[in-house]
Amino acid sequence: MTNEIKKVKDDLIDELDKRIGDKIIEKTNADLLKKLIEQAETINEAIMIAELGTTYKRTGFHFDKRLEKMTDTIKYFKKNEKLSFCSGQNALTHKLIVGDNYDALLNLLIEYRGNIDVIYIDPPYGKDSMGEFAQTNYENAITRDNLLSMLYPRLVLARQLLSDNGVIFCSIDDKNHAYVKGLFDEVFEENNFIDSLHWKKKKQPSFLRTHTAKVMEYVLIYGKIKSQVGKLSIEKISDSTKKVVNINNSVSLRHFNKGVRVKISGNGKIEKGKYTIKSMQIEYLNDVIYENGKTINEVDVKAQFSVSQDKIDEYIRQNLLFITINKGLRRDVSETEKDKAKSITDLLLEWGDNQDSEKEQQDIFGDILFEYTKPIKLIENLVKSTMIEDAIVLDFFAGSGTTGQAVLELNKQDDGKRQFILANTNEITDITPNGIVNDVTSKRLKRVMTGECYDGTKDFKWNEKNKPLGDNLDVYDIATVAPYSDDPFTQIDETLYGKEKLGVNEKIKWVCENFEGTQKTLKDK
Repeated sequence: MTNEIKKVKDDLIDELDKRIGDKIIEKTNADLLKKLIEQAETINEAIMIAELGTTYKRTGFHFDKRLEKMTDTIKYFKKNEKLSFCSGQNALTHKLIVGDNYDALLNLLIEYRGNIDVIYIDPPYGKDSMGEFAQTNYENAITRDNLLSMLYPRLVLARQLLSDNGVIFCSIDDKNHAYVKGLFDEVFEENNFIDSLHWKKKKQPSFLRTHTAKVMEYVLIYGKIKSQVGKLSIEKISDSTKKVVNINNSVSLRHFNKGVRVKISGNGKIEKGKYTIKSMQIEYLNDVIYENGKTINEVDVKAQFSVSQDKIDEYIRQNLLFITINKGLRRDVSETEKDKAKSITDLLLEWGDNQDSEKEQQDIFGDILFEYTKPIKLIENLVKSTMIEDAIVLDFFAGSGTTGQAVLELNKQDDGKRQFILANTNEITDITPNGIVNDVTSKRLKRVMTGECYDGTKDFKWNEKNKPLGDNLDVYDIATVAPYSDDPFTQIDETLYGKEKLGVNEKIKWVCENFEGTQKTLKDK
């Protein structure tokens, strides 16, 4: 059994135990489901068993479940060199995954389980808006049953990706709000519901409507563990209070005890040496060894420190100091600082609207290539409200890529180090003959990040008033390989999952542990 399927099974079984305690399901029925889950061969099977055993007594509604199509092929990330680009060695690297978002989420679990700080999704909730995907997976358009069936396994995986203090935002319309909220209550539990925000999507209503003139949509908010989620606020907290190094200071030495947070996923090592971040240099005099997001050894560091050794010790004790993705140093906002900020309200009146999102597309593409996009300001403010300036932000219904641009714009405003991960199917339409990702998502990101198209042209309106937002983009396709062969061990690239290059035996072991369908143990080779 791979590590990932065991973790998913344990999580699903824990949920069944909670349902027994809440008197939602009888113990004998739950015990039978546990046995079936334990015998499941894949994550997909385990989730389907849990879904079929869900009673929805908490929420009081039922829907006819449509299950994902089963396959025994192994799906993995393969770098798309044509669409990927690098603007600088020390810049942040973001990710765009091309393919079914269910497969994308399964692969992301290998590196990012429990490490995603913010998830924003805008799922397809209109008739026929899932297009080819609906036909492939559910044999018809996106009816409500299909919407809920499609969301259930993805939310199960999304919950496992979230950090304990992470939040998920979901845009939804009034027709599906109650049903999707009920589904979220089941997956994330009702006690982790934070709020249902009202977003004004139109500047002016259509007064010709028969009954009422609608201008609002909704944004659901849930926490992984609500009690660990901080206040949501978009107030600006002074950047100077979060710096531990400053270009105006002379170089000095500080000693870091173990336990410093590291915003690089997984386990690994930062080689001792000098790292340049913008115009400042950080020198680690020892290798920095980290596991599960924290250093496990003591390290001496030279830099232009703006805080004393006592402050460094205090920040480490309070879990505030962290090493950024690009090897820099920052500290989190303290709870005291967060408490002083004003919370966002549940009425979002000046957070962008549909007209803004249309103009944003026109400025970048000269036309509207993707319908029903959300404005940058809405997503920007939602992400900003978490007050996590080095957040890893995931959007697995990426569409035109608005979430990616929103993260970049926000980093530019407050010098944040947020990283985005987007996933989207490359569906072909009349407007996007090469697929949505090829014709819209990747092109949008390339233009706003580098100031030019893939063909080198720069003649688009956005360039007239904006400077390139910078950073690097790694684009991954979801490739497939037949199971029970040597191919997975030669074709899967572990460096795309936050790992260093592995030796042959280590590579075989790692693939077997993380990808369903491969040999179960090294002995099988």
